[in-house]
Amino acid sequence: MRDRVLRLLSEVAAGTATPADALERLAWLPVEEVAGNGGGVFARLDHNRPVRQGQPEVVFGPGKTVPQLLEIGRRIARRGEGLLVTRLEPEGLAALSAEFPAGEANTTARTFLLAGEASHDPPRVRGLVLVVTGGTGDLPVAEEAVVTAAAFGNPVDRLYDVGVAGIHRVLGEVPTLREAAVVIVVAGMEGALPSVVGGLVASPVIAVPTSVGYGTSFGGVAPLLGMLNSCAAGITVVNIDNGFGAACAATRINSLAESRE
Repeated sequence: MRDRVLRLLSEVAAGTATPADALERLAWLPVEEVAGNGGGVFARLDHNRPVRQGQPEVVFGPGKTVPQLLEIGRRIARRGEGLLVTRLEPEGLAALSAEFPAGEANTTARTFLLAGEASHDPPRVRGLVLVVTGGTGDLPVAEEAVVTAAAFGNPVDRLYDVGVAGIHRVLGEVPTLREAAVVIVVAGMEGALPSVVGGLVASPVIAVPTSVGYGTSFGGVAPLLGMLNSCAAGITVVNIDNGFGAACAATRINSLAESRE
């Protein structure tokens, strides 16, 4: 890897490659292989993802052993760019908390966040990302969205338990809804809340169906279909329980909107 980077820098110095060419090529170069005790590679870390996408690689917890999580965490954290791990089981959350005492464990979201070193060029975003839930049962997914959006540099606020069973609750918060640059609406059951919010605001609305509900919600399929068929135009829908994906989309929207002003 060092030889490839050195050759690239030599090309720039010689004038056979432009700085723009170098930046494009560097965006794909640094992949760090992580091997276990047996020698086999179990992870390839994409350190330059922020150059290509504007957001760092996030570690998905399920399927990884605690030693694998710790080694991946060490490799990412030592670069000073921060570490976010999602969907952690209690043992993984405890191990990361012990390894990185400065980090923040969110047991509701099942996330672990270790902040990166202070940046001289902080993310530029247009405004607030507001995370809204239909009920308290939706909080694990909503908190995953909150942690992720904040980790990516967005100012974030919460508006919880304002579902349509007591619609006066959300109608009473219209000024709050309209202050947000992006609204993430997390709901289970029949998934009606994004349609209501979508009819009240001009900002982008990202709907997140959750698996909360009785039998015929089919583990989130019913709210997913309801949100996909919303009569409030322009709502974007992510996958069931995907608070992380909603926060990623909100970050791109928030950043893109700012860059055009």
